Amino acid sequence: MIWILGFLVCIIIIILIVRSIIAPHELDIGVASKDLLIYKDQLIEVEKDLEKGILNKIESDAARIEVSRRILLADKRSKSENTITKNPKILSRLVTATIFLFILIGTFSTYAYIGNPTLKDMPLKSRLAQAQENRSNRISQENAELLVPDENIEAPDDYLDLVSKLRSAMQDRPNDMQGLRLLALHEFRLGKYRSARKAHTQIINILGNKATAKDFVDFAEVMIVATNGYVSPEAETTLRRALELTPNDGRARYYSGLSMAQNGRPDVALRLWENLLNEGPENAPWIPLIKDQIIDIARLAGVNLSEDQLPGPNSEQIDSAKNMSDQERMEMIQGMVTSLSNRLATEGGSVNEWARLIRALGVLGETTSASNIWKEAQNVFSKSAKDLEILQKAAKAAKVSQ
Repeated sequence: MIWILGFLVCIIIIILIVRSIIAPHELDIGVASKDLLIYKDQLIEVEKDLEKGILNKIESDAARIEVSRRILLADKRSKSENTITKNPKILSRLVTATIFLFILIGTFSTYAYIGNPTLKDMPLKSRLAQAQENRSNRISQENAELLVPDENIEAPDDYLDLVSKLRSAMQDRPNDMQGLRLLALHEFRLGKYRSARKAHTQIINILGNKATAKDFVDFAEVMIVATNGYVSPEAETTLRRALELTPNDGRARYYSGLSMAQNGRPDVALRLWENLLNEGPENAPWIPLIKDQIIDIARLAGVNLSEDQLPGPNSEQIDSAKNMSDQERMEMIQGMVTSLSNRLATEGGSVNEWARLIRALGVLGETTSASNIWKEAQNVFSKSAKDLEILQKAAKAAKVSQ
């Protein structure tokens, strides 16, 4: 409720400023105003002296005229002083009020755009607990599939007839591994994702301990597609089993990051995806998927990330490279590498940018430069075992480390 208190404080300040502008003010007495008071006192004294006989009629008239003349001059100067003194004060108050109103409007407009007054303050520990609770309360794979209808993908009649015969055959041979793999593949191609998932379930059950990481990832991928991108608890468990067998599997790591992003842990998703981007290869199927989402994920994780900071060329550079010759394309890559190298040398950068440079130099065949950057990076990130692991992978890809 802090935002409510802040709003009330702002309103009170506005009221005080407005009152100070519209309320009558006692003007400061300048030199002319003080003289005016003295001359008025002198005029009173002249009248008293006339009554006492100190001054005669002629002398009192002369004194009265002289004092009156001085009063008129002093009154003119006093009005001028009041105008000079009063106007800057009013102007100053108006300027102050205007600036404050702009700040107030800007503050609450920004909060209205990015804030949510209905949310309670959540320290990190509470947010992590909330994320874990959300993970625990996710809907199951089967319930999620009920929310997503199968696609109706058009296909030739003879192809549909063959798939229909395959379904019938598998009812008689439910443990035929080759038949199950074919059925899972063709059901998936036809958009029958639930049927494909059921076929994969049978495959995993039959294989048992012989199931490979690829088997588990294929199974998880079908489950995720069947729920329109939702990573269910069952899919997450399957991905975990794949990573136990092959920790570096790119697809499993991508979908694991997606699961983290869906369950309140964009920080973990960002770390997983940044590593995948740096490891490549650039033509891996998960690379464009990550690039389409990672900037938003970084923002949710509180990290300022731009497209220019991502490994590999950005979308504009890719479009430009389509019409280039091989030589022009290599020159573009060389220019990107040189620019990155200069920036890291002068401004420094993240471990992912250093890894990106090492890998790029390896692609260009500049192994000596890649080796030198690798050695320098080890000194820069010597205190972080995790960062050194990222750099080690890049160095291996560039063939400058074992």
